[in-house]
Amino acid sequence: MRRLVRGFWGPREESAEALAARWLRTLDGVAALVPEAGRGAAGPWTWRRTRESGSAVLLRADAMSLAGALGAVGAADDWSSSTGYGLSLAIGDEEGAPWQVDVRGNAGGTSEFLPQSLVLAVTSPDGAQAPEAALLALVAEAWAPDFGDVTDDDLLDALEDDGGFTVGDPCVGRLGYLSAARAALVPDDLAAARRDLPGGGVLLDVAPPAKGTDAVVAAYVRLRDSGALQPLPRPMDRDML
Repeated sequence: MRRLVRGFWGPREESAEALAARWLRTLDGVAALVPEAGRGAAGPWTWRRTRESGSAVLLRADAMSLAGALGAVGAADDWSSSTGYGLSLAIGDEEGAPWQVDVRGNAGGTSEFLPQSLVLAVTSPDGAQAPEAALLALVAEAWAPDFGDVTDDDLLDALEDDGGFTVGDPCVGRLGYLSAARAALVPDDLAAARRDLPGGGVLLDVAPPAKGTDAVVAAYVRLRDSGALQPLPRPMDRDML
């Protein structure tokens, strides 16, 4: 099964050094939460880094290597402070591997139209349980997004077809994360368990996979109508609602 654990936010200028610390916290967290995908929780993992030009290279998940990789991104001739620093990493992607994690992040940018994001794609064997809530909490605490979710392709299709969701707008999946201002707009009678996270955001347990997509679509519509999922203004002038 493949699920996406995602976080999105608006323009937030950050240095390569600051982002390296966020990346390190994320990759260390993945190693602790999904040890089956790599070498267990002991020692830094080595990830495969893909690039827009050139062949893939190996990247060790330690502070020095991450700072160097992000520094090289910022030093490239085509780098722009608007788009920020992007990395794309994978582990367990060799043929036949039962677990795989892909991490794509673009952060530190100041674009008024392109959201900043961190997306974990976790593939597990059929029937295996991945710690989805813990992974979403990891993304929320490491990156301080405006909103985030745990979803998959079928669920995104259902939200578009049955809920009127437009790609690029905030949404929730089986789990959702909302920053403090969005959390304040969540209806009291929403049928979803809540867990407060540091910084004032909230993790919403919307519906388990066994409930199908209808419960998630209903929660999405309820949250959208309450204003908790209203998009950031365009052009974006802040990183959170």
